[in-house]
Amino acid sequence: MKTNEEIINRLIRYRNVLQKMKGLGFARVFSDNLADAVGVSPSLVRKDFSMFELTGNKRGGYQLQTLLDRLSQLLGKDKKQNIIVVGCGKIGRALMNYNGFPRVGIRVVAGFDSEPALLSPDAPIPILHVRKMKQYIADNDIKVAVLTVPEPSAQSILDSLMKANIRGVVNFAPITLKGSESCFIHNINIEQEFEKLFYRIQFAEQQ
Repeated sequence: MKTNEEIINRLIRYRNVLQKMKGLGFARVFSDNLADAVGVSPSLVRKDFSMFELTGNKRGGYQLQTLLDRLSQLLGKDKKQNIIVVGCGKIGRALMNYNGFPRVGIRVVAGFDSEPALLSPDAPIPILHVRKMKQYIADNDIKVAVLTVPEPSAQSILDSLMKANIRGVVNFAPITLKGSESCFIHNINIEQEFEKLFYRIQFAEQQ
């Protein structure tokens, strides 16, 4: 089943809300509760859940733990989510040390760079030379990489990652990269995000 990005984003938000509700002691949840928390309509919540055969009833709602287990499975949270960072400059190191990843089950296990001064093989999160990347990916069954390299080297590094059977890449390099049928690319252009934000502010002020 193909799932578009909007649905994936909603599934992530549903799961986050359910985790908070579980922490508050809830055992059941209604579509109205989730709709209010996520900012969508109750009918859309029910439609999303029906796509994945998640059923409830009007009087009793949904079993919270059942929803949480199924959403965790759909989002791959029932498996290890180890990632590597390629390019260990300031952005790369900031991502390696980001303490929000463990809260959602993501673990940065290694970084890779070609700059000798940045290599640190004995660190808690080792930074290794890119020459060792392919073997490390194979030995540790890595599926996802974060790319934070300069624009000129981004495509060649991506090619190396795809040859190493990486299945997904989050790209912070200032260039739009294209994946393949076996490798999904999520391009994040920070400059464009700021430009879009300033455009929206300017547009709103002119109304």
